[in-house]
Amino acid sequence: MANTKSAAKRARQSIVRTQRNRAIVSGVKNQQKRVRAAIAGGKKDVALTEAVKLTSILDKAAKRGAIHSNAASRQKSRIAKAVASVA
Repeated sequence: MANTKSAAKRARQSIVRTQRNRAIVSGVKNQQKRVRAAIAGGKKDVALTEAVKLTSILDKAAKRGAIHSNAASRQKSRIAKAVASVA
């Protein structure tokens, strides 16, 4: 339990931020699953459109601080490489 008013406020803020970040990261993971499913199915056009959506989601997540910018760049690079390899 917080001892001061400011500590109580910080605890409330932490809860809200945790929920927001968890929602953002969950959205990233769901989109990654969609891209990987399209890649596994050999659907290059679907994979490409889903990868574009994933890129946007990753950029927004990095901008908001939910994930590190280098992590977003790494994931975008790996997905782009995987989409390019689909025959």
